Amino acid sequence: MYGDRDTVRRILRESGDTWAVVGLSSNESRAAYGVAAVLQRFGKRIVPVHPKAEEVHGEKGYASLADIPFEVDVVDVFVNSELAGAVADEAVAAGAKAVWFQLGVVDEAAYERTRAAGLEMVMNRCPAIEIPRLD
Repeated sequence: MYGDRDTVRRILRESGDTWAVVGLSSNESRAAYGVAAVLQRFGKRIVPVHPKAEEVHGEKGYASLADIPFEVDVVDVFVNSELAGAVADEAVAAGAKAVWFQLGVVDEAAYERTRAAGLEMVMNRCPAIEIPRLD
């Protein structure tokens, strides 16, 4: 319901190749670290977004979406559900084309707001699982 197959395919194929990964740090044991590596392997440019603004996978980090000085196509959200809605709102404000809430990240009101603003969105799915499945 919150990310049908066609929406997933459009985001992965057509929304653009610059992905801000919110919650990405240099902590290799976190899911965001591995997912960002998969996105890179499939040709996506990842932009780490974390309060520490660390460099991850060779890419400069930023403390917030608003700090990124270039356009971001997709915002991939690795924060808990209580914080995710604010990140979706920031993605809309930043001019992103799509928002992706990771597995376990659910905020139905944020989904509705983001879609109403004209962005593609999926929720409670993982692009690292979906991207190898593209046909």
